[in-house]
Amino acid sequence: MSLRPSAAVTRDWVRAMSTIQQLLERPEPTLAAVVHEHATTRGDAPALIGPDETLSYGELSARANRYARWALSERLAAGDVVALLMSNRPDYVAIWLGLSQIGCTVALLNTNLATDALAHSIKSAGARHVIVDNALAVRLPPDVRAWQDLVQTIRGLSGAPLAAHQHRSPKPTDRALYIYTSGTTGWPKAAAVTHARVLEWSGWFAGMMEAVPEDRLFDCLPMYHSVGGVVAVGSMLVAGGAVVIRERFSASRFWGDVAASGATIIQYIGELCRYLAQSPDADDKIEHRVRLACGNGLAADVWERFQQRFRIPRILEFYAATEAGVSLTNCEGMPGAIGRVPKFLAHRSPVALIRCEAGAPVRDAAGRCQRVAIDEPGEAIGKLAPAAARFDGYTDPAATEDKILHDVFEPGDRWFRSGDLMRQDVAGYYYFVDRLGDTFRWKGENVATTEVAAVLRACPGVIDAAVYGVAVPGHDGKAGMAALVTDASFDLAHLHAHLVEKLPSYARPMFVRLSPALDTTGTFRLQKTELVGEGYTDSRDPVWVDDAKAGGYVPLKRT
Repeated sequence: MSLRPSAAVTRDWVRAMSTIQQLLERPEPTLAAVVHEHATTRGDAPALIGPDETLSYGELSARANRYARWALSERLAAGDVVALLMSNRPDYVAIWLGLSQIGCTVALLNTNLATDALAHSIKSAGARHVIVDNALAVRLPPDVRAWQDLVQTIRGLSGAPLAAHQHRSPKPTDRALYIYTSGTTGWPKAAAVTHARVLEWSGWFAGMMEAVPEDRLFDCLPMYHSVGGVVAVGSMLVAGGAVVIRERFSASRFWGDVAASGATIIQYIGELCRYLAQSPDADDKIEHRVRLACGNGLAADVWERFQQRFRIPRILEFYAATEAGVSLTNCEGMPGAIGRVPKFLAHRSPVALIRCEAGAPVRDAAGRCQRVAIDEPGEAIGKLAPAAARFDGYTDPAATEDKILHDVFEPGDRWFRSGDLMRQDVAGYYYFVDRLGDTFRWKGENVATTEVAAVLRACPGVIDAAVYGVAVPGHDGKAGMAALVTDASFDLAHLHAHLVEKLPSYARPMFVRLSPALDTTGTFRLQKTELVGEGYTDSRDPVWVDDAKAGGYVPLKRT
């Protein structure tokens, strides 16, 4: 193992901070304004490269302006929310750049969501209109106004810079986007992302990656997420580089596509790397130009195998919450670590790990939280402004307040709750341990057990349901398992069809356990400790597993 030299790491931090400062000091601090500037200096250079369409900086600038003019013609005003339900493509970026530059907020909808969760996401953001792919329009609630096939609609509009009477330059603190996060309980929550936050993310990673105009970043992650849709895109656009956009990840095509595209950087989540490292179909003999892999969730047991098999010179791992508050970067290349905070930045990005019991912070006799010891797991919290990071909150004020701890170490201080358990070693590196509360992570997505249980209970024949995560050898995160109490009308095939209709694939329970009853507390809260401990291997009750070849649940064979 060879770590990045300390002098180079310091330069990374300084370069990233300098890039952010330059972006925020611009006369118009928006990502759209950066794109428009590149259009005047290097308009023919590629900006967004899709499988069917490439937009140069000049073309991206013009298309964003066309979408802005279209929005103005529809009488959309500053502060209006427009939801976007669309698969990965160059036009995705052009739409939110165009609408956000005139003051609209664009809510990036998860394309995996089924009817109820999708309706909730639209309503929670306060979106009155939705821009949607033709193929996805059937999922929308009937009372939502939707626009389809806007590429044809905007074709006749001017792509020239907006006139003075049309231009509505947003302030840095204005909302650019809503990005959804599962949080620790309940339905997806819409987290506000300001124009300043977009530039901070973009500048930070452009600096950390030493991005230059010659770089091409391969992005097959969902663009409705902050990593695939803002970090990957923004870091290249501020550097004048290009983003190679693919609709989804394919292990068998990944390296061939990366090589053919000329990508120099790949954006990952840990599960993507695990699939590649384990896949016999992932061609490790293909010659590529990749100099850096950047992402989050790369476990220690995959890190070195992935790096060596595919000859990746450098890995840049990070941890960050969409809502902000806690941010860590592993510039050194320490396998398994999610990052650290250097001493010279500790005052700007304070992070602490606090002791928790049953998901709640433990406080001493004076009412203060307790820091954990070295290598002891604790919930990660980040200090909030004015002393440190900002938290712009959710659309739901109650959900926003739930994420803030008050009077943590001293009277009046405020800290953001990440909902994640971490540990810190003696060298200062942080390592992810698990999620707090009722949420677990599977296939790179946070799954809220309360949401899944509600869908299960809505299935005919299901009397009660407990949902939890269980570890599966060879996979990151935890797969979903449901313990069900059923009546005589219950049918497993009907359950499977119900879940396919109502839930995205990552949220559907992989294992189903049929139990005669579920234990509860005196206040009727489900007791899951014993269920989690037994998992799917030691269950006293019959267990079924979701079999993709069979197209449904089949009895689990136990050895």
